[in-house]
Amino acid sequence: MENADKIEVEVSYARPDVQVIIPVKVEANATVEEVIRLSGVLEQFPDIDLAVNKVGVFGKLSKLSAPLQAGDRVEIYRPLIADPKESRRQRAAETKDAPKPESQL
Repeated sequence: MENADKIEVEVSYARPDVQVIIPVKVEANATVEEVIRLSGVLEQFPDIDLAVNKVGVFGKLSKLSAPLQAGDRVEIYRPLIADPKESRRQRAAETKDAPKPESQL
């Protein structure tokens, strides 16, 4: 019964131009890092640096050493280009300074 100790998980990575979900069968005690390396995603996307990119399981941040369960989806996150709070502040300032249409005067 060789498959009894195997579980199926997915590795997910997305950029603006491409998204991938790679199914992987691994040992039941596999960690997040092991699954990422076994999936081949690091070869497919050399811009991924596990020392820099954060990872998670189903949207919750996770450590590379965390064990996985059957059906888990490992996600590799890209660094943010802009600070979301600062972006909202800038949009709010632009809206505040924009001239109002005459009907609202």
